[in-house]
Amino acid sequence: MNETNKVTPIVVISGFLGSGKTTLLTKWIEYYKSKDQQVAVIMNELGDVNLDGLMIDENIPMAEMLSGCICCTIRGDLSFTIMELVEKEDPDIILIESTGAANPLELIDGVTEASLYSKIHLQRVVIIVDGPHLLELAAKGVGKTYKLMLEQIRCADIILLNKLDMVESNEYAELQRIVRDHNSTASLIGTIQCDIDPALLDPDPEDAVIQLGHESDHIHKSNHEHKHDEVGHVQESDHHHKHDHVQESGHHHKHDHAQDSEHHHAHELLISHTHHSHDHVMVYTHYFAGAVDSVRFEQFIGELPHSVYRAKGVLRFTDTPADSRFLFQYAYRETDYLRITPKKETPDVLVLIGEHIPKAEIKSLLEELERQPSEYI
Repeated sequence: MNETNKVTPIVVISGFLGSGKTTLLTKWIEYYKSKDQQVAVIMNELGDVNLDGLMIDENIPMAEMLSGCICCTIRGDLSFTIMELVEKEDPDIILIESTGAANPLELIDGVTEASLYSKIHLQRVVIIVDGPHLLELAAKGVGKTYKLMLEQIRCADIILLNKLDMVESNEYAELQRIVRDHNSTASLIGTIQCDIDPALLDPDPEDAVIQLGHESDHIHKSNHEHKHDEVGHVQESDHHHKHDHVQESGHHHKHDHAQDSEHHHAHELLISHTHHSHDHVMVYTHYFAGAVDSVRFEQFIGELPHSVYRAKGVLRFTDTPADSRFLFQYAYRETDYLRITPKKETPDVLVLIGEHIPKAEIKSLLEELERQPSEYI
């Protein structure tokens, strides 16, 4: 049986097709296995077969959502899939790998829908950006794929700028500019083949923030053979490796000392000039300990910053009958309440979705709301 107060964190891994999502997912699973933590996985594919799922350990609880995108055509199944994993497997964390074509805002909305029925929290959105592909699309400046990649960047808490070994030194500043023009607060980490210590992405708030602050200053390449010269530049040892670009399949290459010295110095510049804020998030989920005053709740909603453009929840109010529950919806500054009778145990919860939500400020206001007595008592 699940612990009453346990809230299961969910991490979404997204990025355009071929960016390296499954590579990161498998590394992350191994990380949690090494910590003796139970991880569950949801994998989404547009087709009828999940070939990437063959790379996942058969002992890992995994739900496959096929023949559609979880942000649209099979979105209604997502909440049920999450609830089923929570109830049957009681995982310590759920990792969701979306299809590369997923609209990030609709995906976030779909995932958070499950928090109305189960104690889950969308804790982190990790977007993997294919550096060479982004540069190619940015040069044209138009197209649905380019627009989608920018939307994915905009919705990220952490951005992995991947395949940096395929980008020239003079292109790093342009990549950084593109990313920061659309997301100035996410952690930005440069990678090759998504080679990063998964602990840096761990949603444990007391552990990960410190590590990100320490580790974000350089490129992560822990599983490749390297030598460091006297000025701290990274050299590639003579080895062959494959890229996860489809068109690069089977391609082997080497870098010489001079190239890598210049190449990775640029990487260090790229990462060291980024910054991040863990107090500004895309999603904030608050579970209430009990009923709140409806007037003060309305006041709180009315004073939300414009950066919060969507909210939903299940609530009880102190100034309505004790057995009354309300489904709350908020969009475009309009609110709606619907009296409901849940068929199963449902938490009192509020989910806010937006851009750069001031988490600490919102949390403080909601905790104060819970402490305040009703005006009608």
